Amino acid sequence: MKQAVKTQLFPSKAPLEWAVIGNGTLYTAQIPIDVQGQVVPGGIEAQTRQTLDNLKHTLECAGLGMDAVTQVLIYVTDRSYLATVNAVYAEYFSVPYPNRAAMVIAGLAREEMLVELVVYANA
Repeated sequence: MKQAVKTQLFPSKAPLEWAVIGNGTLYTAQIPIDVQGQVVPGGIEAQTRQTLDNLKHTLECAGLGMDAVTQVLIYVTDRSYLATVNAVYAEYFSVPYPNRAAMVIAGLAREEMLVELVVYANA
């Protein structure tokens, strides 16, 4: 059985929840959108920061902190973005870091998106 996490993130028009909890695990995918549902301008650093802020908000809505995160899947549209993503990521997480993988892909759901995170956390 799964339970949706209620957040203040922009309601998606797609058939999805920003986060669900099932069997003691929180599942979420986060993108760099603001409260109006617009992809933030400013390049990879601004988008990574917004994505991680959205993640932090989602976790807090579930009563969790960033330390509950166990795995992160990072998707970027250009390999050169990884150094910036790593630098910003290190501001949000501490040792022991979550397990993670990074993938360079051709594109994301919105053309202007440069980064997306898929995250699993202990709920």
